[in-house]
Amino acid sequence: MLRKPFARNREDVQTVETDQYIDLGAMHFDDDSIAGTRGAVKLAEIYRYEDISEITQPVYDGSTVIIDYAAVANDTDTLRRVTSELKAVARDCNGDVAAIGHDLIVVTPRGLKIDRNKIKGGFH
Repeated sequence: MLRKPFARNREDVQTVETDQYIDLGAMHFDDDSIAGTRGAVKLAEIYRYEDISEITQPVYDGSTVIIDYAAVANDTDTLRRVTSELKAVARDCNGDVAAIGHDLIVVTPRGLKIDRNKIKGGFH
């Protein structure tokens, strides 16, 4: 019998169920304790100006914080106060602060500067 050169036998074919997924939020690892770790990257959301002290404390402790400010993006006064406070924190820590994307701000501690040049892949 003649066979097609790239044809697979039915036994070689594996089916993948589309209902299966991995819940990354439920995954825990043994060495997953980053509380108090210097140099960690932490994620935060801000909903009101009063949240700022809790969000900036990790920067003083040496961590980089990525802040989602979408909840206050339409409140110009709150956003102005938040960004002013974040700039002051970066100045105090000799770190850096920059907006990335539409609703994200990154604040880094001493010794970490943010490169504002984007790395572009693919076609230029």
